[in-house]
Order: sequence, then structure tokens, then C-alpha cells
Amino acid sequence: MEEKRLVKAAKKGDDEALAELFQVTYPFLLKYLLKLTFNLQNAEDLAQETFSKAIENLPKFKGTSKFSTWLIAIATRLYLDQKRKQKREINLLIREQSVRKLKWETQSNNQAWDDVMEALGHLNDDLRVPIILKHYYGFSYEEIAGIIKVPEGTVKSRVHKGIKTIRKELKPIDEGSTNLSKPLSQG
Repeated sequence: MEEKRLVKAAKKGDDEALAELFQVTYPFLLKYLLKLTFNLQNAEDLAQETFSKAIENLPKFKGTSKFSTWLIAIATRLYLDQKRKQKREINLLIREQSVRKLKWETQSNNQAWDDVMEALGHLNDDLRVPIILKHYYGFSYEEIAGIIKVPEGTVKSRVHKGIKTIRKELKPIDEGSTNLSKPLSQG
């Protein structure tokens, strides 16, 4: 596989192979980080920091997973570390502005997608990160547990709780004004 050849060459000090490896994985990594941060500048900074850590730790990369999976694991840990260092959470107004910016950047005309992204943006990181890794990137629960360093059962619980929360938030949108015509209680 091309990726394995590039990793092997990069480990031996081939700067061109390293540059090509990063060039190939950068768009994937940036899209992932945009979904986590909802902020283009922060996503770009984290991508740069991820590559810096990857260069530093390249000799430790065993190749038991794909290189892109390894980068996602590094990026996720960096992101979660960044969040832990902040003294307080971002207030709701800033998050909503970031969601609007992300919508504009992705140029999405699909209202349903916008609603899902906005609902996803309202989740805390403990729920959002596993959902993105599972449902946008297809990682297994076991892989996600390794990436975010929590038990597999905790990952499953967080994914379930996050999806339930998103569905609850989207339910009024789906029902629209039909709620007014339904009886308030069936007994």
C-alpha cells in the first residue's frame, strides 16, 4: 500500500515522503477537526500541532492502524487537552456564531443537515467526539475507546446518549406545527 511505503520512507528520514504523507492526510484531518472545533482557525492550529506531534513521534508509530487513524488519535487527544486547559466552557453565543460560520464555510444548502450540525454543536465534547468518530468516520467502538482513552462501554453509552439528545432537539423541527393539532395527553 502507498501509505505504508510513505510511512516507512518517512521513518528513514525521507522528507519528501513525509511531506507527501501529510499532504495526502491534511484534508481528512482538517475536516475532522472542523467538526470538533466548529472553528476554522482552531482546526488549522490543531492540525499543525497534530503534524508536529506526529513528526516527533513518528518512530513510535507501529503501523498497527492506518496512519490517518493514528493522526485522528493524536488530534483528538490534543483537542481534548486544549478543552481541559480552558478555565470555563465557551458560552452559547460564541458556539452559535461558530456553527453559523461552519455552515457558511461548508456552503450547505440542506436545512436538515444544518439542523443536525447545529444540534451536534450544542452537545458537550464528551458526547460530540464519539458521535463524530463513529458516525462520520466509521470508527469502531473499540477504536474510539482507544482514541479518547475511555472504556468501550462508556463510548457506546455516550454515542447513544448523544444521538438521543440530538433526536430530542430535532423532534420539534420535524413535527413543526403539527404539535398543536395533537392531544396533549392520551391518559
